[in-house]
Amino acid sequence: MDLDAVRTFLAVAETGRFQAAADDLGITQQGASRRVASLERELGVRLFARIARGVRLTVDGQALLPHARELLRAAERVTAAVTPGRRALRIDVVSRRIAPANLLHAFYQQHPDIELDVVALLNADAATALAEVGAGTLDATFRSLRDSARKVPRGLRSARVIDDRHELLVGPRHPLARAKTVTPAELADHPIRMPGLSDPEPVGYYRDLAETFGLTIDTIGPVFGVEALLAEIADSTRLATLVGEGSRYLWPESYDLRRIPVVDPTPVYPLSVIWRADNPHPVLANFLDYLRARYETTSGGEVWAPDWAR
Repeated sequence: MDLDAVRTFLAVAETGRFQAAADDLGITQQGASRRVASLERELGVRLFARIARGVRLTVDGQALLPHARELLRAAERVTAAVTPGRRALRIDVVSRRIAPANLLHAFYQQHPDIELDVVALLNADAATALAEVGAGTLDATFRSLRDSARKVPRGLRSARVIDDRHELLVGPRHPLARAKTVTPAELADHPIRMPGLSDPEPVGYYRDLAETFGLTIDTIGPVFGVEALLAEIADSTRLATLVGEGSRYLWPESYDLRRIPVVDPTPVYPLSVIWRADNPHPVLANFLDYLRARYETTSGGEVWAPDWAR
């Protein structure tokens, strides 16, 4: 259905005159008449009856009126949904528990008037996520880019914006529970469990970490969820896991879990934000500026990252 014809029908219905409707729409009276006539032919009904001072709606015109208004409102929503700056910014944070989600939340708190669509492609590998960005179904994603040597496909751009510092998460009876900090060397005698990793990027990163510092990191085994793992850690005298400083996990106070910074050096999980070079969304530009500025103020210190991330 021709939306211009529907718009003209509404203008005539509201003004009661073809000339007045044409003036409002910036077209000629003949143009307005042709549009309405075309709509009448398409619907097979008369929409207006002529009267001394103009026109009035017929019964069919009155029946069409509310639907025509809704049709134009729907068209406006469609336009808004795909117009940069008006549609929601769609960002893949990988998981709502980790640093990208918390950074996006902090950005939103500074700009509560923006529209956001927060996506968590937890089980998608980097190639899949980058394909979504390239296709325009995502505005941006966060990945380490380990398996592509930090390169992205043509048309995409990337910037390293997160160095997520590691912390050891242990229960109150773990031998390191009272430590204020731990070194990678001290972790060599303590097994670390990280079940459920399937994405080649984090699996590869933790393999690099284990090989560099002689750690035992178990990424194999059944997955019963984060809550089950936290309960196991709380009851264990030897079980531990690694979490990012920028991650967010909640547990009952009775668990008495401890997050202990890893230092000398501090291993960091490097994450880049990836976006389309031709993406004009103004909120995306602001978010990228926010990420870069924050990274400049938080990166540095005695940290370790794999060779591919340097």
